[in-house]
Amino acid sequence: MPGIGRRFWGDWMDWNEAAALPYYPGDDLGAVWTPERTVFKLWAPTAQRVTLRLFAAGTDGEPDAALLGEHPMAPAGQGVWCATADGDLNGMYYTYRLHFADGSDTEVVDPYARSAGADGARGMVLNLSAAVPQGWAQDVRPVIPPHARCIWECHVADFSADPHSGVPKSLRGKFRAFTLPDTTLDGDGIHPTCLNYLKRLGVSHIQLMPMFDYATVRETAPGGYNWGYDPLNYNVPEGSYATDPFHGAVRVRECRAMVQALHKAGLGVVMDVVYNHTYFADSWLERTVPGYWDRRTAEGKLTNGSGCGSDLASERPMVRKYIVDSVVFWAKEYHIDGFRFDLMALEDADTMNAVRAALDALPGGRDILLYGEPWAGGATRMEHGARPADKSALDRLDARIGFFCDNTRDAIKGNVFDAAAPGYVNGNYGAGYQLLHALGAWRGGEGGFTPKAAGQVVQYVSAHDNLTLWDKLCATAHTKDWDNPDETLLAQNRLAAGIYLTVQGMPFMQAGEEFGRTKHGCDNSYKGPLTRNRLDWRRAYAPGFRELTEFYRGLLALRRACPPLSGAAGEPAPMVQALPGWLIGFVTEGQDKAEHTGEMAVYYNPEPVAQPAPLPAGTWRLLAQGAQAGAHPFGPRQTAQLELPPRSLTVLIAE
Repeated sequence: MPGIGRRFWGDWMDWNEAAALPYYPGDDLGAVWTPERTVFKLWAPTAQRVTLRLFAAGTDGEPDAALLGEHPMAPAGQGVWCATADGDLNGMYYTYRLHFADGSDTEVVDPYARSAGADGARGMVLNLSAAVPQGWAQDVRPVIPPHARCIWECHVADFSADPHSGVPKSLRGKFRAFTLPDTTLDGDGIHPTCLNYLKRLGVSHIQLMPMFDYATVRETAPGGYNWGYDPLNYNVPEGSYATDPFHGAVRVRECRAMVQALHKAGLGVVMDVVYNHTYFADSWLERTVPGYWDRRTAEGKLTNGSGCGSDLASERPMVRKYIVDSVVFWAKEYHIDGFRFDLMALEDADTMNAVRAALDALPGGRDILLYGEPWAGGATRMEHGARPADKSALDRLDARIGFFCDNTRDAIKGNVFDAAAPGYVNGNYGAGYQLLHALGAWRGGEGGFTPKAAGQVVQYVSAHDNLTLWDKLCATAHTKDWDNPDETLLAQNRLAAGIYLTVQGMPFMQAGEEFGRTKHGCDNSYKGPLTRNRLDWRRAYAPGFRELTEFYRGLLALRRACPPLSGAAGEPAPMVQALPGWLIGFVTEGQDKAEHTGEMAVYYNPEPVAQPAPLPAGTWRLLAQGAQAGAHPFGPRQTAQLELPPRSLTVLIAE
């Protein structure tokens, strides 16, 4: 990124100065291509002069990389600068040079660029309708009912980088790895991996960690790794995931092919987005209108609620517009099925509502998921009465904007910031009092927040941050034998999954959690190495872990078959039974309320010994117990009394 570290041009704008800048409502910012001409528009109201620069290549190091020409841009009103270049410019690269009143100047990549050259240093003019895989026009989002939703979070590179994945070496870690439907472990034809595995698991959506163009992995020098929470070009797919990062149409086509393949497999695609900060304080956005885009303290210092020192001021009109425009772009042009907002509390509630409204206005848009982390990494400074989109703002937020529930997470397995602190499944049985509120998705307000609907609450125990679930269980057991399928830890893992997959809300899981994913005790592997982060496909079939995976598959099938478990249709919180000790038991509504058929009785036993529990009146069959779970009843009919195995989930259905 040329010029990083240069001073800012102009002083920071306070709210009144920022509000005095013209607002541009149009939907044509960026490079709008047609075969006859391309129209370039940039919002830069404080610039004194802007020049469009055209290049044949995306980087200086490529052949024919010389500047092709410069075109002065003219003011077009409402703070916008415009230039029209005749002819078919598809595939041409460009930047803008801006000049300011104090004599300073800077060069920027168009914040609205649809693609870019290697390392994101130049935008690219692109005919979006041509950069498509075969059959793209027929691609449709899968129809997934709310009660069947379960999200599986994965990093694009982690998914297929394992040399045992059955993916050809040239495609490992790439978008195109997702398009291979029949991969198996070492190509054995028996043990499914990657998409072949995912089709059988039973999750509904795959959440992809940031796949827009991010800054810290050099696309011109393969081998780097990062989670991607360092945004560079928001509307451009990441080039290191493409087979060719130098030609900007390739990353667009291959990203779309990935989405298309996941849709064909019946899976929705959720995009992890990072609109709370830019990686460089001297970002393209801040360069275009210095002092406008980033939040600052009253003394003019950058706020650091993101941990990166460059929080975006979402409450400012053109920042809000940019976020909304970008989300809508991905939804329309890449058929994305959902958006997960990183550090959502750094966005203001009104911006999140604007995103929700814009998605709802799209064809089928009300089915697009929207949720985020209801916290920040530190303090920020919102202006003009804006409210952070955290759990305290649920009264302001649309009921279909969800949030990760750390209350449930920590009650199940223990506090994430204290590796040795246990939760309900691994020794702190008193955390069960919190889980009683999780059963109904915290809708009674017991956690100090009140969701409007069960579906707002993302119930989970592990994500990319902090220890994996397996490593957390190892930590509380004071063992570093991470690769040993210890029976006690397997039972605790099954119970943890059994809880968040039977309480109301929308379940979420980290990829590989279902086979005891380990990072060998590392709680923050954001910059690699890839060997620590990649999914270990052999582990999915190793003794002990293979059975754990089968248990997850059965639980997911059970949940899909029993809609009242999710509370997605507005079902009330389940009826809690009075049980001895630290047992938790509850009964959900059935399919036939009059006859009580289809009612479900669910029991958690976190203790190391078997425990008796009374059954409600009627005849019951097992759906889950011990290491077995599924959508079909098994075992003899039961009445009156049952025995709960140690550290176990038990689920029964009324006949």
